[in-house]
Parts: sequence; C-alpha cells; structure tokens
Amino acid sequence: MRKRWFRQILRRRVFVILLLALQIYLLVGLIGDASRLARWTNAAFRLLSVLVGLRVVSGRDKPSYKLLWVVLMLVFPVFGGLLYLLVSFQRSTRWADRRLSRLEQASRPLQGGAEGCRAACRALPARAPQLRYLEARGFAVYQNTHCDYYPSGEEVFAALLPALEQAEKYIFLEFFIIQEGQIWDAIHGILRRKAAQGVLVRVLYDDMGSFLTLPRDYARRLAAEGIDCRVFNPFRPVLSSIQNNRDHRKIVSIDGRTAFTGGFNLADEYINAIEKHGHWKDAGICLRGDAAWGLTLMFLQMWGLASRAGDELAAFAPGPAPAGGEGFVQPYADSPLDKENTGEHVYMQIINRARRYVYITTPYLIVDDSMISALALAAKSGVDVRIITPHHWDKWIVHMTTRAYYRPLLEAGVRLYEYSPGFLHAKIFVSDDEVATVGTVNLDYRSLYLHFECGTALYQCPAVAQVKADFQRTLAASQELTLADCRPSLPVRLFQELLRLAAPLM
Repeated sequence: MRKRWFRQILRRRVFVILLLALQIYLLVGLIGDASRLARWTNAAFRLLSVLVGLRVVSGRDKPSYKLLWVVLMLVFPVFGGLLYLLVSFQRSTRWADRRLSRLEQASRPLQGGAEGCRAACRALPARAPQLRYLEARGFAVYQNTHCDYYPSGEEVFAALLPALEQAEKYIFLEFFIIQEGQIWDAIHGILRRKAAQGVLVRVLYDDMGSFLTLPRDYARRLAAEGIDCRVFNPFRPVLSSIQNNRDHRKIVSIDGRTAFTGGFNLADEYINAIEKHGHWKDAGICLRGDAAWGLTLMFLQMWGLASRAGDELAAFAPGPAPAGGEGFVQPYADSPLDKENTGEHVYMQIINRARRYVYITTPYLIVDDSMISALALAAKSGVDVRIITPHHWDKWIVHMTTRAYYRPLLEAGVRLYEYSPGFLHAKIFVSDDEVATVGTVNLDYRSLYLHFECGTALYQCPAVAQVKADFQRTLAASQELTLADCRPSLPVRLFQELLRLAAPLM
C-alpha cells in the first residue's frame, strides 16, 4: 500500500515540476528571442520593472520585503517586475479575502460580549492595549475556562484521545500535516467510531503540508467512512501567489467546549514515536470551557473558506459551561489576506511591555528589523530576554538563516540558546509571570506574514506558570551561545547575508 502511495505521490510531483518548468521555459523563450517582437517585449518588461519598483518603494510593505524586490528587479530587470505582479495581484487571493471577511463578520456577534475584555483590562492595566487590540480584531476575552498546558507532543496526545472519546455532537480537526502512523491511526479509529454513532466529524488539512504524507484521494477515502473532509488550498501546478498562503493552524474542537491548539501536527515525530532530527520538543494547550468556542469559530471560518459552503454558525454554539477556571483567555487567529499581521503584533506587544523578562522558544528565528529592534531595545532596557532555538535543524538552509540573526541580538544583550537534544518545535512566549501565548506562530516570515495561524493568549492563568516552568526545563537542556560561537568565516558570513536578504521568501 505504502509503495503504491509513494508512486502516486512521485508521479504527481513530477507532473507538477514539469508543468512549472514548461511555463518558465515559454516565458524565457519569449524574452530571449532575437526577433523584433522579442526586443520590444524585452524593453516593455524592463519599463514594467521600473514602474513596479516605484510602486514597491512607495507601498506599505515591510522594508525587508521591499528591499528584496528592489534587488530582484535590479538583478533581473526583465523578469523582476512581471514576477512581482504575478505574486502580488491575483484574483484568487482577492476572492478568498472577501469570502473570509464575510465569515469573520458573521462570527463576531457569536464571540461573546465585551465584559471579559473590560474585566481583564481592570485586572491587568499594563496588558490593556493588547487585550483591546485583539478584541477590536474580533477575538473575545473569555473567563470561566480551565487551561491545561502540555510541554510535549506525547502529553498532548495522551490528553487528546480520551477527550475525543467524550464527543457527543461534533469533532473538528484542522492541521497542517497529517500522516498515517501511530498518532493518526489512533485518532482515525476514534473518528470512524464517532461518525458511525452520528457525531459530526470534520477534518481539514493543508494540501502543501500533507503533500508528501497523504495520497491525493485521501479526502474521498475519509468521506466514504462518514468523515467530512476538505483539503485546504489544493496545490496546482501554476505560478500563483495563493500557493504561499498555507493553513498552518492546529485546532481540535470537541463540542465547542474542549479545544486544543499548539505546535503539534498529527505525525509520529511529534510524539517521538519515530526519531526525526533528534528528540522532538513541542507544546500544546487544552481549553475547557468558554474559550474553546473561540477556537471553534476559527475552525468554522476556515471550513467555510475551504468548502465554499455556508454554515449556520450559531447551531454549533455550546450551552453554558460549569463555572471554573482562573484568569483570562483570548484565542486569536492570523490571516495573510487582511495584511494585519496579528500574530506579529501579539509578540511585539509582549516584548514592548515586558518589565522583568521575556522568554521565547521558536524553531526558526528569521525576522525583520522591527522585531530585532524590539528584542534589542528590551534587552538594553534591562529586560531579561532569552530565546531558545533548535540545535538539530529540520531544514539546513533555514537553520543557517536563523543563525545569521544571532550576532546583532547577542550584541544587544539578548541571551540565545540552542536546544541540544534535538529539534525544538514549540512556539511559546511568557513574560513577567503575567502573560503567555501558546500557538502555531513561528518567528519567521512565513508564519508572521504568509500563513494562516492561531494562538492562545493567557493572562494571570495558572498555565502561565506552567509555560514558564517548561521554558526553564528546556533551558536546562540547552547550550547558551556567545559572540565567539557566532563568528563565521568570511565566505559563510557573506552567504548568511545573502540568506538574510532572501529571508522574506523562506
């Protein structure tokens, strides 16, 4: 079975590569022809690059993004402007933006009242700007929620299976990667049984994320078992910017009263059932109570975008939950279509308002100048800023780019560590024993600007202390870096500078 799947996947990948190569060949052939038409075409494309370059410089994009495109148009004056237009102005992204905006507007009246935000602002005046910002973006502040933080994929998995067994009305799953193996097979078995019992089961996975892990017809196979499945943004062999906008969220919702999110995907390396890049360190959180509804609405929005079908969202709203839980919980989501960069803004708010410490774990550290400046300013202002990244990488080129950012941060007083046992995939922030966030947002360009992401902000919850304790345990298993460790040879340093220039494309 697996050999047949591999052959199907290989044939599909070869087909995609050939079609993309054919499109590029035809374009290059037109430009490189010596005919009069080709010369006029060449001149027209060069003029287009000049005009597009002016538009890029005057736009509102990040400076690093502007710089990359200007350099590309200088180096490739014929193709640079055309490539920018292909990436930036496409009907498919505009349609998706309008559709998602309508879904988000339909969700707002169901989020909950403003009482939670007002109560949180009174209790935490220093966090009021972040609370109000997220509420204005449509993300309510919830109380009456128990938060269980899990410092490993194994612990998430151990809690998830019994929670799925308790489902009575519906189970919603949204993941970047699904791969058959110990973790998915166990979950899949529960989903089949629950679907047979009349529970509504929906599965949404990203096509690019699962490109090499699932056969092309897997959604139809699940449908035959009574599991409603959609593939988000199916990959198509055309030059299209929409292919950059992947669904990187990880959400499980059970009856709208229990929800999970975090860095984990449904593949065996996330629970260390197989070894991949050493020990895999991840993290997740379970919300039991009112805040679970916030994650449920995020799933329903993406389901509506992927299925192009309308749901009566209020029909999925759970009844009142038993009172309980301490502190405030604010689930939030990020979309590349609205240009708002919510995930980045949450991180920046935490950094900028830290008084004593900010502790961060991230698998990648590929950020723009504004994030570097915020981290450096916090460290220079006496805040204890510590960041842990992996020592064992999953992508060599990305790891080399991450290391290109170490030196300016170390010089500013930020303390950097690499997780020695293996690959660190957890995405957590915790600050001042008061606020933390757990979710899917990496500190890289794709997560911050290109992907659909989600997270959970925690304020004065017991889980904040659990996140801090997990960071300290991870720190004990990590090696601190010094400036002496970050003095590469001249060729390596030049290569890293090129990688930093190309970072917005990674």
